[in-house]
Amino acid sequence: MDYLSHNVSENLKRIRQSKGMSLDQAAEQTGVSKSMLAKIEKGTANPSLGVLGKITSGLRIEFQTLIDPPRQDYCLVKPEELVPTKELEAQYKVWTCFPFEDSQSVEVYRIDVEPGGVYVSGSHGEKTREYISVIDGTLTVDCHDHVQQIKKGQVYKFETDQPHIYRNDGNRKASCVCFFLDYTNIR
Repeated sequence: MDYLSHNVSENLKRIRQSKGMSLDQAAEQTGVSKSMLAKIEKGTANPSLGVLGKITSGLRIEFQTLIDPPRQDYCLVKPEELVPTKELEAQYKVWTCFPFEDSQSVEVYRIDVEPGGVYVSGSHGEKTREYISVIDGTLTVDCHDHVQQIKKGQVYKFETDQPHIYRNDGNRKASCVCFFLDYTNIR
């Protein structure tokens, strides 16, 4: 199930239940069949925009409320159970642990760079910053004509409005957690 279907599934169920409505009542209110609503809530249906429009109109909610990421009071991410979002064999792997979402200005990544490996990242645009916490090995970051070596347990921040390079000059894998901040709308 993709993240948008997941959002709709979770939000529809939460909204319906918060209104004290059964599936039958929601079907009557929205004009969408009970079986279709049940499938949407289970994440087994891919509703059309027309169906989503009927749901938002019938439940008297904004469309954005239905597709926004559902509130999570807690979430454990195990990068080893994720599919890497970027990978170059014998060089690096990047996992997106928490992706950027409209309601948040932060992304969290796990990056592993193999010995001798290099990972080149493009600019993320104005008013963007990364915070890197090295959890194993030593990582070298090159950005803004500044080269910084970061060792296990150290934390480093830098502006990411230019291309930047993560490099492992050591003889064992370097791993870090990277917090990416877009502070365009933060005052």
